[in-house]
Amino acid sequence: MSQTTDIEASQTGIWRSVRPYFEKESLAALALGLSSGFPFAMIGATLTTRLAQNDVQKSTITAFTLAFLVYNLKVFWAWVVDGVRLPLLGRMGQRVSWMLVVGLFVIAATVNLALVDPATDLAGTVVAALLVGVAGATFDIVIDAYRIETLKPYQLGTGSGMSQYGWRLGSAGAGALALVVAERYGWSSAYIACAIFAVPAMATALLLGEPPRRQVVIERKGVSEVWEAIVVPFREFFGRTGALLVLAFILVHKIGDTLANLTFRLLFNDLGFSNDEIAIYDVGVGFWAYLIGIFIGGVAYARLGLKRSVLIALVLMAISNLSFALLAQAGHSNLGMSGAIGFENMASGYGGVVVVAYFSALCDLRFTATQYALISAAASIVGRFLTGTTAGALIEAFGYVNFYLLTTIAALPGIVLFWWMMRRGLVDAAMGTAGEVGDPQVSSDKK
Repeated sequence: MSQTTDIEASQTGIWRSVRPYFEKESLAALALGLSSGFPFAMIGATLTTRLAQNDVQKSTITAFTLAFLVYNLKVFWAWVVDGVRLPLLGRMGQRVSWMLVVGLFVIAATVNLALVDPATDLAGTVVAALLVGVAGATFDIVIDAYRIETLKPYQLGTGSGMSQYGWRLGSAGAGALALVVAERYGWSSAYIACAIFAVPAMATALLLGEPPRRQVVIERKGVSEVWEAIVVPFREFFGRTGALLVLAFILVHKIGDTLANLTFRLLFNDLGFSNDEIAIYDVGVGFWAYLIGIFIGGVAYARLGLKRSVLIALVLMAISNLSFALLAQAGHSNLGMSGAIGFENMASGYGGVVVVAYFSALCDLRFTATQYALISAAASIVGRFLTGTTAGALIEAFGYVNFYLLTTIAALPGIVLFWWMMRRGLVDAAMGTAGEVGDPQVSSDKK
């Protein structure tokens, strides 16, 4: 009888751990992530490969990563998504209407990038990439706000994991689809085919409707009210204890990781990997390693709490850059590529869950779109700027091995700062309402 009871209790415990992944809010986060990931792939690794195959100079290719800076500027128009009601479609709800309109914008921008030829019109390619960046950044504003406001506080860890699963599925799926289609039908067809990835977020908004946790506090009518709509979210965030140090951490924690990630395809191209090899080892192996990392991150977040799991993520992401220094030293090696990509993606998947959960918990539900835009924009702006302005020149001057060693060193300040914030209690003091109430992972970590 006792043995039967133990088995039943074990089964109940397993189901309790798995059940949140099948709740509609978590499944919605998965669908939202699918659409969030693909514009990034279109102007990231996929565009890098396309430009490299058109014999564009390395320094010019890495300069294209400046298109990602549009994502870092989204904080300046995020308040529009929070407060401007769209005519006619606005009756469907603030988040739903914006999701549909911006989704169509993303599709149009992707098709536009498909129709330019980098070999004959580099300036046109720059403009087209920037348009995809603007569309993707605005899509992320709506998607992030919808995700945070749809998830219940106790679902932040699970929802962040599902969102990362979706993001990886979207970015890897679009990247693999683009490579396969481009190999057979050309790059224009590849980009047009990938536009379908905008649909899941739009369909989710239509099916679920407005998020239940959405809060409206300001009616934006006159000039003064609009100014308040812009200023108040920032005033609330920076009025918290330790907010400036939290922002400093957000700015520096991902410098090394961003520098390294945006140059991988250059390394693969110079080492002589084919499109099919990149699709198998970078996209394929990386995809499964990322999923494993997300699973480990979800378990760590539940077992270790927010602060310790984030600190471990920072250390893992720093170490992962070393594997690419080893690959650069080894040369063209499928096994070496699998190992480097596998470890890097596992670390990124783990970090994606716990760091996104932390950043989500920092938001005040009254200003979700604006504050998460501030946080997510600040998270990579320094790394993207350095990549776009110096990465290509650094690689040409020092070589890949020394470059990836440098990116490892660049990750150390974020680790030290977060450890110090933990010791001073500033991680807890700066928490927002999205994660304060009823979140067992967040609240149990306040020790």
